[in-house]
Parts: sequence; C-alpha cells; structure tokens
Amino acid sequence: MGSLTQHKLPVIDLTEENLKSTSDSWLTICKNVTRALEEYGCFTAVYDKVSVDLHNAVFHALEELFDLPTETKVQNKSKKPLYGYVGQIPFIPLYESMGIDDSNTPEGIQNFTKVMWPSGNESFSETLLSYAKLAVELEQKVVKMVFESYGVQKYYESHTKSATYLSRVMKYRGPKEGETNLGFVSHTDKDFVTILHQNQVDGLKIKAKDGEWFGVELLPSSFIVMAGEAAMAWSNGRLHSPHHRVIINGNEARYSTAQFSFMREIVQVPEELIDERHPLQFKPFDHLNFLEFYNKEENRRLECAIRTYCGV
Repeated sequence: MGSLTQHKLPVIDLTEENLKSTSDSWLTICKNVTRALEEYGCFTAVYDKVSVDLHNAVFHALEELFDLPTETKVQNKSKKPLYGYVGQIPFIPLYESMGIDDSNTPEGIQNFTKVMWPSGNESFSETLLSYAKLAVELEQKVVKMVFESYGVQKYYESHTKSATYLSRVMKYRGPKEGETNLGFVSHTDKDFVTILHQNQVDGLKIKAKDGEWFGVELLPSSFIVMAGEAAMAWSNGRLHSPHHRVIINGNEARYSTAQFSFMREIVQVPEELIDERHPLQFKPFDHLNFLEFYNKEENRRLECAIRTYCGV
C-alpha cells in the first residue's frame, strides 16, 4: 500500500532581494535549505538571476543542438566517465544527452561548440556560458548555506576552489505509438550538487524516503537543487541523495539542463560532522575515481554506489 502522505517539494525563495535582508532571514533560509536537502534531498529554488529571455534562449539553443545529425552529436566524447554523449539506448529510446565539461568557462563552452559546429556558433556559446555561470552562482550559494548551517564555513573556500562543473544538456522526445513513456531510469546523481532547469514540459519524478514517487512542476523562474551522493558522503549521511526518474506523458519534447559539480580534491567528512551520534560513515574519496567505479556495468545497479565504494 502506498502511504497517504501527499509529498510536495519545499519551495525556497533564493532571489537576490530575499537574501539581502537581515542576517536573521539569511540564517533561516540556510536552515530551510539544509532541512529540505536532509528530508527530500532536493527542493525547488525560485531564482531571478536567469531572465525569461535567457531561459528562452537556452532552450532554443538546445533545440538547435539536438537537431544536429546523430553522427555529429556522438562526437561529444570525454576521457572522463559519464561525461560524453548518451543516447540511442533501446530501453530508454526517448532520451539523448550531451556533456559540456567546464561549462562555466569560455574554454569549456568553445571546446564543445567547435566539435558540434566546426565553423563556430557564437550565439550558442554566449547563451550557454551566461546560463552556466548563473547556475554555478546558485549552486555555490546553496553549498555556502549548507556549510554555514553545519558550522563548517571555514572549509567553504577550499571546497569552491576544488569544484569543477559539467553541464549535461538533455532532450526527451515524446513517445511514439507502443513506446515506453520512461524518459530516464531511476537513479541518484553522483556529483556534489545538481542544478536542474527545464523547458515547460514536466516529467521529473522524485522518490520520497517513504518510497512514494511524486511529480514536480516547475515555473520558468524555478530550478531544482539536488544533493548528489558525494554531498551525502561529505555530510556524513546527513544530506539525502534522492532517487529520481523522468516520465514523459504528452508528445511534446522535454528539454532540460543539469549543472553537476564534481570535486578535484579528495572529498572527506569534516571532523565537526563526526560525533557519538554520528560516527564516521564514509572514508575520504577521490571523486573522479568514484565515477570510474560507478561506470562499471556491475556497479550501476548498486542501491547506493558511494556506500559500497567508500563506506566505513
């Protein structure tokens, strides 16, 4: 029997105006953000830095990108596991995605754009770079709030220096007659924090801790902020990394972008987060090595890959 709780993601206002006010309200927002990430592993952020024009430009750019021939798109390759083109998979035929490494830097965007459009595509590069920088700002704001809530803000700067960003841009086409409407299988993110944004086609489903699946509806000014398994390990199990999947119901295509943060330096639990009530649960780990581990076929089915990889 499913439980009777009607789950709804917390909505937290992270607009500039709201954060500028008194220090009390800043602390309250820090606590609310952290509580949401502990309870659901994610929340809906209202964030006004991405204008409606930029929002529209991003999804227009993604349509243009995914209209390229498949043989061009599959040139999106990377030495890092899980960073390149994913698509043409029989059991999830609706899904296709590409990875833009270092997406918040001009070099990262240019490297990607040159592969897709050898003669260049200035408007694509500018649009994606503007967006990625703002998504990174949002991610860093949230991470700062969590560090402050846990009283470990002294590590925030070194954490930020260690972060590197991957934008995964995604298209889910509408299902054809007789096709599954599963856009993407149930999984948890393997990064630190994910910032998800979409065009106006919903489809994201989150699994609550009690096992109930529930849907998320997003306005153009809203983002999903989600904790990955790396953040769960870093927080010594306090933050929750939720299972989520995508179900496509209409025949309109869903476009979305996920900004993932990965750590260059070794990730470890701050000593302040270890005590009698919270004995150490995770050993220090190398984030990229963890991705290599997860990339192996037999590890993809693990309930919680990071626990298997570096759990105590």
